[in-house]
Amino acid sequence: MNELITQESEMVVRMLGKLERTLAYVEQLTENYRPILDGERYLTDREVAQLLKTSRRTLQEHRDAGRMAYIQLGGKILYRESDIERMLRENYREAFLHKD
Repeated sequence: MNELITQESEMVVRMLGKLERTLAYVEQLTENYRPILDGERYLTDREVAQLLKTSRRTLQEHRDAGRMAYIQLGGKILYRESDIERMLRENYREAFLHKD
């Protein structure tokens, strides 16, 4: 039981591996964390474009046509997450089968 513990010891290597995985997980969580303001999350145009798999230019066209709600503070555009979800629900169309 008088074993010398070094950086190469199996126990230390396993513990460091677990710490590295935990750190990577925490970094992933904090990278995507958005604090809630009065129960609402706000997304940038870049985040919404990525989420909807579209371009920021297309988002601008939707804004200009009045199809998307948004907030403009100076040159910054923000979208309420609930507005994006509502827009998607309102524009959802059920699939239908064609009989050939």
